[in-house]
This record gives sequence, C-alpha cells and structure tokens, in this order.
Amino acid sequence: MSNSANKAKNLIVILGPTASGKTKLAAHLADAINSEIISADSRQVYRGMDIGTGKDYNDFMVNGKNVPYHLIDIVDPGEKYNVFHYQQDFFRIFENIHNRGTTPILCGGTGMYIDAVLRGYKLIRVPVNPDLRDTLKDKSLTELKKILNTYKIPHNKSDTDTKKRAVRAIEIADYYKHHPEHNIKLPEIHPLIIGVDISREKRRKRITERLHQRLKEGLVDEAQRLHKNGLSIDDMMYYGLEYKFLGLYLSGKITFSDMVSRLNIAIHQFAKRQMTWFRKMEKDGHQIHWIDAELSTEEKTNRIMTLLNA
Repeated sequence: MSNSANKAKNLIVILGPTASGKTKLAAHLADAINSEIISADSRQVYRGMDIGTGKDYNDFMVNGKNVPYHLIDIVDPGEKYNVFHYQQDFFRIFENIHNRGTTPILCGGTGMYIDAVLRGYKLIRVPVNPDLRDTLKDKSLTELKKILNTYKIPHNKSDTDTKKRAVRAIEIADYYKHHPEHNIKLPEIHPLIIGVDISREKRRKRITERLHQRLKEGLVDEAQRLHKNGLSIDDMMYYGLEYKFLGLYLSGKITFSDMVSRLNIAIHQFAKRQMTWFRKMEKDGHQIHWIDAELSTEEKTNRIMTLLNA
C-alpha cells in the first residue's frame, strides 16, 4: 500500500462516524464522476436488516437515478460474514469496476473492513477451534477482551461487544499466531481518503434523532419479523448495537424504555470508537482529508473534485 502523491489515485474512500452523512456525499460524488460505490459496512451486507443497519436507499438516488452500489444485501441473516469474505468480495468488485474504466468509491464506517482494503491484509479462512472455545467459555467479556489484547494482529473493538464475538476474535487471532499468512497477491491501492468531520454535539444530536425516527419507522417490527423468520435471539445479539438491544427487549430481559436508553448510549459510544479508529489510521500514515459535515453536499463534492484533480 502506498499513499505516494505521484501515484494516480485508484480508489476514493469516504469515511466518517455513524450519522455523519457520508453515504449521501458518496452518492453525489459517484454521480458527478460516473462512479460506483462499494460499501464498507459490516452489517449492511445482510438482507432484511434494513432499518437497524441504517440502509438509507434514498441516499443512492441522485438527480432522478440510482447510483450503483455493491456489498449491500448480499447474505441472509444468520450467516456469518466477516473481514475475510469482505476482502475477497471487495477486490473482485474493485477490479471489475476498474476494468470498466471507473474509479470506485469505498464508503462506510467499519474500520477493519477499510483497513483490510488499504493495508491489504493477507487474510486466510479461519476454522472453528473447539478446544480453544472450551477454554474460553467461562470467561467474562472483560476477561476475553484482555486476552484478545495480548495478540498482535489488529482487531476492531467495535466488533467485540458480546462474548460470542470476542471468542471468535480470539480464535482468529490465535490462528494467525500459529499459521503463516498465505501468499496472496492483492492489487496496490493508492487512495484519496476523505473524512466527514462532524462535531461531537451535532453527531450526538443526529444519532438520537435518527434512533427515534427509526423506531417510528418500525425498528422493533423489523426485529420481530427477523426473529419470526428464523433469526435466533443469540444471532441477533451477535450483530451488536441495535439488534443486540432489540434481542434483549424481545426476550423480555429489558423494558422498551431501557432498550431505547441503552441503545442510544451504545450508538454514541460506537461513534466515538469509530473516530478513535480513524485517528489511529492517521497516526499509522494514512492521510485523511477532513471535510466539514455542515457544508452543502455540492460544496463538499466540489472540494473532493479539487483534491482529485490536484
């Protein structure tokens, strides 16, 4: 991976915390340069998990037409889709778009997915390790996170908010420790990285307003429908954030009011972790061009176009 200024940019990345407006911006930019969007959202890959994952399909409609997007609605709820699958799917689509003479736009907030692209992790399929899982089964979530932190491979802390997810993260880390990476040749990425810069106060306001709007739009009904169609409460908890708290509510472990309150806090914490991840990216050498979220969509798009043409 190289960020050399003299290398032609072959990928535009638009990142930012949840509720920053990055998808709308990506769609308008894609329309302006006749491009396509590749999503970097670990939960929007699931069909039927629409309201809870924030699939704002209307954002992809620009000037009366739909902007092409990829890696949204590609697997069924209950399936386990991870960064290994994502990297494979991303580079397949990346090369396909380039072969059609277009520079793709990567848009999302899942730090590990973005890193898997920009750093070109050599990922391998990690099998289940029953013996390791047995040694971890009685550990608390806090203990599991401490164990995970002893490994040297990067991991996304936002994806370890349940014991089940933390155990899987340890399982993956342990496998990498004891097995050499496969010799996988990936395309070189020369990105232009755009960050949507939204103030903490504005971000918090948008998150809370958006949560209440999604509840009005049928967030609970969506969770009930998913459960009725075969998604277990355990699987719902696995997907974290909205579905974690909806699962607790549907199983009678918390009240509706508690669910809303705790979920609101959790989303604020998640957005903070996203920003920590992006700041770490900068420390690791990625240049992120931050653009004020309060600017008009047209002005944000024009600023990106200026950077592209620099």
